[in-house]
Amino acid sequence: MTRVRHFAVAGLLLLVASAPAYADATAFIGANTTPANRQVRGLAFGMGLLVIGFEGEYAFSPDDPSAAAPSLRTGMANVLLQTPGAFFGFQPYFTTGTGIYREKLGAHTDTGVGFNTGGGVKVNLIGPIRLRVDYRILKLGSGALNSPAHRIYAGLNLKF
Repeated sequence: MTRVRHFAVAGLLLLVASAPAYADATAFIGANTTPANRQVRGLAFGMGLLVIGFEGEYAFSPDDPSAAAPSLRTGMANVLLQTPGAFFGFQPYFTTGTGIYREKLGAHTDTGVGFNTGGGVKVNLIGPIRLRVDYRILKLGSGALNSPAHRIYAGLNLKF
C-alpha cells in the first residue's frame, strides 16, 4: 500500500510542479511558391508544453491557370519543438506534421494525405501579440501535380 501511496504523491507533485500550458492563435498571409508564386492565407491554433507544442492549421492558396498552378487547401496537425521561451524577443521552432490536402486545377482534383516540415520564429511585439514568420515544405501524395510545395508566410500571433 505504501508503494501506491508513494506513486500517488509523486504523480501529484509532478502535476503541481509542471509548467503551465500556453496557447496561441495565428492569422497568416504569405506565398505558395510552387510552381508559381500565389497568395496563401490561413489560421493556426496551438498549445505548448515547455519545449513541445501541438498545432492545428488550415491554409488556402488559389489557383493560377495561366501558370498551371493548382489551388491548394491543407489541414495539418503538427508537433513543434521550440525554445522554452523567447530569447531577446525571439522564439525559434521546428515543426513537422501530417494532414489532408486538396489540390484542384481545371478538371484535375486530388485529395490525399500530405506531410509538412519546416520552421520559423515568433517575435515578441507588444504584450501577448507576436509576429510569426514560417517556412514549410509540403510533401503531397502521388496524385498531386506539384510536390513538394514550398510555402512562406508571416502572421500576427496572439499568445494566451
